[in-house]
Amino acid sequence: MSRVWSLLRAVHEDEQGAVSLETVLIIGAIALPILLFLYKWAWPKIRDEYFKPRLDDLMNAGDTDASPSS
Repeated sequence: MSRVWSLLRAVHEDEQGAVSLETVLIIGAIALPILLFLYKWAWPKIRDEYFKPRLDDLMNAGDTDASPSS
């Protein structure tokens, strides 16, 4: 049982990789609010102004190309 405790103590005292973990957490804390803002407010405008008209054009072009010829 003492081997388990010594292993747990060694793992707990090891700080290798702490800087990388802190960096990832900071990047996540900065990126998450930006992504939420884009999803909530900017994406509907981008979708309606840029993607939807072009998608409608593609669908209409596909309908005219797929019409049967007599």
